[in-house]
Order: sequence, then structure tokens, then C-alpha cells
Amino acid sequence: MKTLSVHDLKQEDSIWLDFAGDVDPHAARESELKPFLQALEEYADGWMPNVVKGKRKRKYSRASFWQALEEGHDGNSSDLGLYRTEWPALDGYFGLRHPPRPPQLEVLINVKPLSFFAEAERCRKFVEMVRVWACRYPVAHASAHSSDDSNLADAPSFGRDDETRRRDGFDKIYEVFWLNVFGPKLVQSIGRERVLSTPAWRVEELPNGCVLLVTWPTAADFASDEARLAQARAHAHLRPDLDFDTVLRTLRERSALLAPVEPRFHPDLAPLLSRVVDDVASYERQRKIAGFNAWQPPEPEEWAPATSTLPSDVDDPEAAREHYDTLAEHLVALLHTKAPSVFEATPESLTDADFHFWHEDFPTRHLPEAIERYAIPAVGAYLGEVLVRHLGGQWIPRRKLEEAQVLVGSRVWFPFVRARHYMRSRQSILDHSLTWLYRVAERHRS
Repeated sequence: MKTLSVHDLKQEDSIWLDFAGDVDPHAARESELKPFLQALEEYADGWMPNVVKGKRKRKYSRASFWQALEEGHDGNSSDLGLYRTEWPALDGYFGLRHPPRPPQLEVLINVKPLSFFAEAERCRKFVEMVRVWACRYPVAHASAHSSDDSNLADAPSFGRDDETRRRDGFDKIYEVFWLNVFGPKLVQSIGRERVLSTPAWRVEELPNGCVLLVTWPTAADFASDEARLAQARAHAHLRPDLDFDTVLRTLRERSALLAPVEPRFHPDLAPLLSRVVDDVASYERQRKIAGFNAWQPPEPEEWAPATSTLPSDVDDPEAAREHYDTLAEHLVALLHTKAPSVFEATPESLTDADFHFWHEDFPTRHLPEAIERYAIPAVGAYLGEVLVRHLGGQWIPRRKLEEAQVLVGSRVWFPFVRARHYMRSRQSILDHSLTWLYRVAERHRS
């Protein structure tokens, strides 16, 4: 059964729900979890999971849910996955913690795209689902928000290292999200009257002492200035030690970082850079586009005038050229499954190779000895072969690989030197891309 994961869609924002509530360890499992499933089935408007996964995937039903949970039992916990087979994409996790661990259910919901939650009624149902859960399973803190904005908020707003965060949990209001449920202990520490008087779109005291707070009617437009004003007012109210203007400025800065940026990439590298920005996390994408708009690749240095060509110093030039062809085949063997175009040795295949090496962070993930012995010779030989095949280049073999040249028009190029520069780091793959050298050589051919 093929499911649609959030990772199958293009990099864009999603809604992220993090919920962990207490359960009664002495109650029968089916009766204890019945309110959870009823609320999910009633209020998951358009994004209801239709696949449940334990050891294998099954069509969602109450029976398959219990079966998957049983299959997911491991010591002091049981868990399962919740998915969909069609848009919008859903990656859901449900887990139960058993004694001697504190009895608790944990729910993580990720629905993509966030734009699916632009309708007020759909968002109201989402809030109502969480409200039902929070009434039945008391929480210390629960939240739902844009996953992109949450990622931007994480370090600067929480201001804690991972160890402190694990130890203290959500011990005070570090961030106000689109949807929040504050547990009784947190409400007491702030002051119940203060929490209930928070300026927000919806504030409701729940029967078990939790407080539900929603800053704005819809989740999808969290970054609008009106929604940011509401978010800042709520945060500053709950944390009177914070300066409202500072909170608002931080939120607006985050909105600016997420605002769409029109790509204006260097035309020779636009196909490569477009793939790079599509590959990064969506919350980093706009910053990456802005950076590439301002970036200019360094002019290639791996060349010399044709008048300075080093003469061949090998005894058998034809055997040397066959050796370069063999080295180039090593690159084909390395990349052919992920970049099949390398079989053709075209200029476009250079872009595919550039992207693959960048995506894999190849220089960092492989031993320097292996890069020196295998990768650099293969990359250099392959680049040289493309120059020969498509620009009418001519190999001028040398005993030292780094001295080997390809004559194209009025210049000789040193492809193995380029390969060495290329394999220094992930950034070097872009700064010294094979695509860029080829396009410069193409312009200077005549």
C-alpha cells in the first residue's frame, strides 16, 4: 500500500502538532483511547489518516488500529504510524508509555501543506480535536504551529541547550504558538487570572485545569502582520518580563525570513542552484534563494593560454587517453543509479553530478584517502571527456594527472586540478562546479 509522506512533496511548510497527555494505567486500553479516536475521526477534516502501520500497513479502521498498536508493543511502550494515500500528506505517530514509565499517550501530527489550513472552519475543527484530547488526557504543554516557523523559533526563542530543555521541559512560556494548551502547573506558575485574560482569538479554561489558547483563526496565515501582532500581544501578556516591541520585532524578522524570494540566479548555474534550493529544508529555502541571488561563482583558475600548453611527456599518448576514459567510467559506475545521465557524458550530466555530490555532501562523508585515490581522478577524467566530446577538445596527456590538459580553442584546461578544488568541501562543489567550468570553456572556445 503506497502512502504519501510529507517527504514525498516539495519542500514547503506544514502544520506540526505535538501532544502528550496522561492516561489511566488501570483502565481498559480500548475504553481509555476511545475518546482519542472519536475526536480524530470526527474532526480530522480532509486529512484523516486512511492507513495505519504496525509491522505492516493496513487500511485504517478501529480494528487495524488496535492490531498495529499490539504489533508495536516493545517493553514499556507501544506505537504505530498514521498515514494517507493521497493529498494532503500526513506523517503521524501515536505512542503509549506503560509503567514503570509515567503512563502517557504521545501524538505527533505533521500535515503538508500548511496552506491546507487556510480555511477557518477546518482550523476550528482541528482546534476542537485538540480540545477534546486535552480535556480527556491532561497535558503539561501541547502546541500546533507552522513547522517552518517552529524551526526558526527553536534556538533563539527557547534560548536553552538540549540538555536543559530535556531536564526542564516547557517550564515557562518560551514561545506562544498558533495553538497552545497550557497544563495546570504551568497555568499556576503564570497565574490563572493572567492566563485567562490573555488577548487572543480564543482562550478557554478546560475542566481539568488546562487552558486552551489560540492566537488567530487560521494557521496558514501565521506570518501575516496581524497574526504576528496577536502572537506578540499574547506572548508579552503571559511573560510581562518581556518587551512587547522586542517580541514583535523578532516575529517580524522570522516572517521576513520565510517570505517568498524570487530566484535571480546566475543563468549558467540556475539549473543547479534551483535543485539545491529545492533540496534544503523549507524554512531555509528563502534565505538560500536570497544568498544565491547575490552569489557569483569564482572565475575558474584551472586554465592557461594555449601558447603555454605543456607538451605531452608520455610514451604512449593513446594509452594515456584510454586510461582517462577508464577513470571517467569510474564516475559512471559511482553515479549511474542516482544520476543516469552520466552514461551520456553531456553538459547536463555535469549538472546532475554537481547536484549529487552536493546533496550527498560527498567531500565530508568520505575518507580523504578515498577522495584522493578514487574520486578526484574519476571526476577530473569525466570532466575532460565532456570537454573533448562536446567542445571539440583535445587531451594532452601528462605523466602527472594534475598536469594533464584539454585544449579547447585558445585555452588549455586542467580538469584534474579542477576536481581537486571541487572535492575540498560541500561549498567547493558549488564554487568550483563542473557545470561552471564547462560553460566558461564553452564561451572561450572561439
